Order: sequence, then C-alpha cells, then structure tokens
Amino acid sequence: MRIDVSLLPALAAAFMLVFARIGAMVMLLPGLGETNIPVRIKLAIALLLTLIILPLHRAAYHIDMQSISSLLVLMVYEIIIGIVLGATARVTLSALQVAGSVIAQQMGLGFVTAVDPTQGQQGLLIGNFLTLLGITLLFATDSHHLVIAALNDSYTIFSPGEVMPSGDVAALATRAFAAAFKIGMQLSAPFLVFGLVFNIGLGVLARLMPQMQVYFVGVPLAILFGFLIFALVLTALMGTFLDYFIGVMHELIPLK
Repeated sequence: MRIDVSLLPALAAAFMLVFARIGAMVMLLPGLGETNIPVRIKLAIALLLTLIILPLHRAAYHIDMQSISSLLVLMVYEIIIGIVLGATARVTLSALQVAGSVIAQQMGLGFVTAVDPTQGQQGLLIGNFLTLLGITLLFATDSHHLVIAALNDSYTIFSPGEVMPSGDVAALATRAFAAAFKIGMQLSAPFLVFGLVFNIGLGVLARLMPQMQVYFVGVPLAILFGFLIFALVLTALMGTFLDYFIGVMHELIPLK
C-alpha cells in the first residue's frame, strides 16, 4: 500500500495562509482581541476557525511551492486583509467610546477615569461602561456570528492572489471612521441637548441671583439629572448601536 503525501506541503501552506488572515482578524475583534484575553485563547480560537474555513476555500489558493517570494507576498496579503476586517469591527466599537466621552463631559464627569479592561489603558468611566455593555450585547444577541460570516465571505470580496483593491479598502476605512464618529455623536445627542439647556439655565440663574454659588449647585444637579436621562435612554442607545454594528457587518457580506 502506497500513500501519496505530495499534497501535504501545499496543504500546510494553505493552512498557514488561512491562519494568517483569521489570526490577524481575531487579534482585533471586539470581545476576542482584548488585551486581557490570554494569547493562548486567541490562538485557539484562530486555529479552530481556520480548521472550519480551510475546507471551504482550499481551492481558492493556487500555491507555487517552488517560489518562496510568492508565498511571502500571499502571506502579507492575507495578514492585511485580516487587519482590515478586524479593524473595521473594532472601529464600530469606538462609537461607544465617543458617545461615552461626550456624555461624561455633559454630566460633569469628564475627569472621572478608570482603566479600560478592553484596552488596558485609561478611559472615561462612562465610555468604559458603554464599551463593556456593547461587547456583552454583541455576544448575547449572537451578533458576533456576523463577523464570522463576514470572514467567510471575505474570500468572495478579497480572493487570494488577486491584486488588493486599495481604493476600496481606503473607502471602507474612511466610511468606518466617519460612521463611528457620527453614530457616537448621535448616541450622545440627548445629553448634548441636556447640557445646552442646563447650562443656559444656570447662566440665567447666576444673573438673577449673583450671590448664589451656582457651581456648587449645578454640578450635583448635572450628575443627578444626567444619570436619570442615562437610565431612560440606555435601552434605545444600545439598540441603536446594535443596529449600526449589524449594518456594518452586512456591508462586508456580499449579496448572494
């Protein structure tokens, strides 16, 4: 009995190329690419996804085992695609940080910072809370499955070995950053209105009663009313964010 193992080198090369795309994406994904997640867990998830995706798209890779340079070019290409996909999902989450920063400023809590557990750096407390809540909702509603679907369909948009459409990638990045800032400002719109009305009211009060210490009265009231508004709009705020995230992921999934 004779076993043909000549296909193993090409199969191993295809596995590494798929792993490069998936690994680069997993390292940036919300909820999976956080700094407090052990690297072994990230690698295990990337390997598991590679074993699932590889049989589906093995035929898309045309590998020349005689040329190391072509393999290296393919590897860089796959890493860049993974970074683009992962960064797009990551940028959507930054909308919550933008909204949290504006909300904290309007509530008078712009100086209250804490370590962001998702990034391992200082961030405003409201923004950290919204980010954690957003990640929790993504997994609770199974919206992270859309990211895996986008990864699978990325082989339709970015076929292995083809010239990368740099213009489309740049347009995608521009739209992602612009949409994240836009949604962040829209999520914080009730607090912008509240801050404007409240500060105008304090200004009028200061003119009517100059002897009153407006600052010591205004700051506690801003925090109190700010938290009341926050409790009232939190459900609608996170629902809007989920719709935005799902819309971004559907843009990465080509129509069948």
